[in-house]
Amino acid sequence: MTGAAPSAPDLGSRHIVAEVRGRTLHLRIDRPERRNAFAQEMYRALKRAAIWADGQSELDSVCVTGTDRWFAAGGDMGGNSQDSEGLEVEWDATDNFPFRHIERCRKIWVAAINGTCHAGGIVLALHCDVVLASDRARFRVPELLRGIPDPFMAARLAEAVGIVRARWLFFTAAEIDAERAAEMGLIGEVVPHDDLAERTEWVLAQISATGPEARAAIKRDLNARLPQHDTGMFHRSMMSPEMMEGMRAFIEKRPAEWPRG
Repeated sequence: MTGAAPSAPDLGSRHIVAEVRGRTLHLRIDRPERRNAFAQEMYRALKRAAIWADGQSELDSVCVTGTDRWFAAGGDMGGNSQDSEGLEVEWDATDNFPFRHIERCRKIWVAAINGTCHAGGIVLALHCDVVLASDRARFRVPELLRGIPDPFMAARLAEAVGIVRARWLFFTAAEIDAERAAEMGLIGEVVPHDDLAERTEWVLAQISATGPEARAAIKRDLNARLPQHDTGMFHRSMMSPEMMEGMRAFIEKRPAEWPRG
């Protein structure tokens, strides 16, 4: 390195473990007792990681993975948070989400999917630049079962897998394995579970071998082709009777009884 390696900052969530190794900021989602479900301050921590990493000239990449059998099971719909007062300061509920910041970040984001990846876990992967997965990983898009029209998923899923497959994933909420996910274009490569860490290090080394400015320019150009996120769709549905019923049904572990008419 031409300069001293920076130390990882406090990102504001004990469930996002951050460490700088070499030219990479490593992030580990560490909430396995809740299937690595994202509380809002966890999303905010990932946003802060993107902002911080973007300003570190000695870093080339950010790598995010999970703990135990979980990559991430999506948002925590139980309302659990370790920083409810801090989150209330940010009036826009979508402002805590990291996805636009990940795409704006000049560093290359790598998702190493170690296990189950549902809902917000897939959204996170879709906004990363390079995605590889263990052959034990499983993928599912269950948002519509909860009455949630996720604008971040809607803006990126069809771009990755095509409109027909996106419709299949949205409207059936079917779980697929890693091989099927790779065939669809949801992930870049599947590796044997025990080889995931080694293969991830190889990917990070390959990224570091590329020119930083050219790399950032290509990322910016690729992302400029993507549709904008319609966060208004989320705002218009927030706290609607349908969304409230979907959330209650999820928490109570029962089929939703959708309000009609």
